[in-house]
Amino acid sequence: MDRMIYLSMSGAKATMQRQDVLANNLANVSTTGFRAELAAFRAVPVRGDGASTRVYALESTVGYNPDAGPVQATGRSLDVAMKGGAWLAVQGLDGTEAYSRAGSLDISAEGTLVTRSGLPVLGDGGPITVPPNSEVSIGSDGTISARSAQGKSTPVGKLKLVTPEAPLQRGEDGLFRAADGELPADPNARVQDGALEGSNVSPVETMVAMIAAARQFESQMKMLQTAEQNEQASTKLLSSG
Repeated sequence: MDRMIYLSMSGAKATMQRQDVLANNLANVSTTGFRAELAAFRAVPVRGDGASTRVYALESTVGYNPDAGPVQATGRSLDVAMKGGAWLAVQGLDGTEAYSRAGSLDISAEGTLVTRSGLPVLGDGGPITVPPNSEVSIGSDGTISARSAQGKSTPVGKLKLVTPEAPLQRGEDGLFRAADGELPADPNARVQDGALEGSNVSPVETMVAMIAAARQFESQMKMLQTAEQNEQASTKLLSSG
């Protein structure tokens, strides 16, 4: 009897964790450059005295969906969409180098090139500074040029673009980092200017998965109710004897 309770309980917990991942993906369906998080589960035996006859299903993070999202032209000179497996290097709030596919850039009041969330965009030599009152354009190789009021265009830096050989790790801040630290710039990485890459989350597939998970959770709850009813029937039978 207790075996059914353990199975249904661990199944319900795993389904709730899956729902959390799906809900987070669905909430970021319109987030620029978002990578859908993948959920997986593994069987872990309960350790203790005697034989290991109980097994829990625990959440196992297997990473993210690496597929590129749809690219939409914006016509904005500070919007870039990374091509292929390229990632844009930014400086996280903790001061470390991190990577993102969100290419909607801006210029801060201090003249620093930043993301929409205010994180400094890194170049080959660190943060990139743009001269005041200049028109900025970004080349396909990430070269940033500033055109002055006199019409003279001058390179002011180059976006640090990296192409990871191994999957990156998503942090709590939503940025990605390499397991071995900072990655070297890839001179062959390219961007598309005047465009942004959307989220690679499919809202239809995610909604279907959420419905399936909800039905699975209901099935696990029915198993718990069945176990309770069986326990009550067994107790009644024993007490009548």
